[in-house]
Formats: sequence, structure tokens, C-alpha cells
Amino acid sequence: MYALIVGVLLLVAKLAELGPFGDWSWWVVLAPFAIAAAWWQFADSSGLTKRREIDKLARRQQERRAKAMEALGLDAQRDRQVRKARDAAAQRNEMTAGREDAKADKSAPTGRR
Repeated sequence: MYALIVGVLLLVAKLAELGPFGDWSWWVVLAPFAIAAAWWQFADSSGLTKRREIDKLARRQQERRAKAMEALGLDAQRDRQVRKARDAAAQRNEMTAGREDAKADKSAPTGRR
């Protein structure tokens, strides 16, 4: 895309004979158009264009789903965060309970005399 913009600017400058551009060869002025065509050919043949299109559609679909979930009052990301927080709290409670049990075992009389 940038090569195409540069090509158009060079073409306009050549036709208007602005500064040194009027003296440049037509090959130099038209080269960006050839570069743009070569880039488009490469991008299409390598699948780059299709991958970008698929990524764009997937992003739009994900945004649409998130918007619909929010409209229904089902914010999936918030639910995930709440679930993680609850799991972390439960883990802390288990660890704390385990420590308290170990302390209780140490302080309990063994029954030996």
C-alpha cells in the first residue's frame, strides 16, 4: 500500500514537473507501481492476505459475541475472574487449614508418660 502511495505521489510530481521530479526517468517514477504489484502477488500466493482476513473476521466475531453476552448480562471475562479469585481463596483456605491442623497435632498431648 505504501508503494502505491509513493507511486501516486511521484507520478503527480512528475506530471506537474515539481522540483527535480520532472527530470526523473519514467522508469523510476513507475517503479513503485511494479513493487506494489509484486507485493500483492506475493501476499496472495503465500496466503498472507487470507490469514489477515480470517483473523479480522475472528476478531469481529469475538467482539460481537462479547457484546451479546454483555447485553444478556453474562460477562464471561468477569465470571472467569470471579472464578479464579474464588479458586485462589479456596486454595489459601486449604493451605491455612493444613497449617492449623499441623499446629494442632504438635500441641496435642501424645498420651505418653
